Amino acid sequence: MLTRRLTLAAGAALLARAGAATSPERWTIATEYPASAISGEGIAFFSATASATSDGALQVQPLFDAPNGLRSATMLDSVSKGTVTAADAFTGALGEAAPIFQLSALPFLTLSAADAARLLEIARPAYRAALAARGLALLYATPWPPTGLWSRAPIPDLAALQDLRVRTYDAASTAVLKAAGAKPLLLSFADTLPRVRAGEVDAVLSSGDGGAGARLWDMLRFFTTLDYAFPLSLAFCSERTFAALPPPVAAGVQQAARETEMRQFQAMSTRVSENEARMRQNGVAIAEAPSLRAALARAGEPVVAAWTQKAGADGQAILNEYRVGRT
Repeated sequence: MLTRRLTLAAGAALLARAGAATSPERWTIATEYPASAISGEGIAFFSATASATSDGALQVQPLFDAPNGLRSATMLDSVSKGTVTAADAFTGALGEAAPIFQLSALPFLTLSAADAARLLEIARPAYRAALAARGLALLYATPWPPTGLWSRAPIPDLAALQDLRVRTYDAASTAVLKAAGAKPLLLSFADTLPRVRAGEVDAVLSSGDGGAGARLWDMLRFFTTLDYAFPLSLAFCSERTFAALPPPVAAGVQQAARETEMRQFQAMSTRVSENEARMRQNGVAIAEAPSLRAALARAGEPVVAAWTQKAGADGQAILNEYRVGRT
């Protein structure tokens, strides 16, 4: 009888160990943007693809809308500390951590999705190095549609911008709008919405993208196209967490990351036209403002120069290579 009990106990232990061995790894990946914004679509696609490429050995849960107050600016620390396994962060908000993160959001540097893709390839080693210095590994990049200006009233020229309380999204855009005569307010997207609803913000520097736009158009009925930037978000995870994955699962994560980045850039081919059509259907008046754009470009020149000085020889080399090949 004792022998039988011991045999049963040993069998149960083996089954438990086998179950533990086959239970999937579980990750979370967060963004501060809605599920229908391009970064939200990216983390959803990555989550599904990582599960497929790992044959279910890894389950990734996407988390949207700044879960537990998580903002892009704090995502480097949050992933390092394990609050979430991975994150998709708007790079402009990471500029205080390293100058390279500010690059893609510099004013009027990238004028198309193709520009954004080429600048990414030139700067990718620098992004990887800046993340690695914090124990993080780059997964993929997401391009954003061009930045414009949402507002309560039309902003056809520089005079209309004077003294407006404008939400900005990084140090560079804050400096540009201040130089242009506005009253910039540096806010994350998640923190912007309640301030707009409260009437404390007159205009919002942002793209017209998906769910992000849907949160704005009920309050801000005008959108001025500026092509201020085609900035990036970067998705990253802990190097230690990635290194702990079994090799086949790690290979699946890398494949999912490559497929996600490809998907995100392919989406840009129709994203702007789809966004603008949706905005017009919801009563948003879209207009160009060439003189305002020219004034902001002039205000942006010293900002780019200041970034170049701060970024040093490595930053200058990236800009030089990018500008030489720019058409």
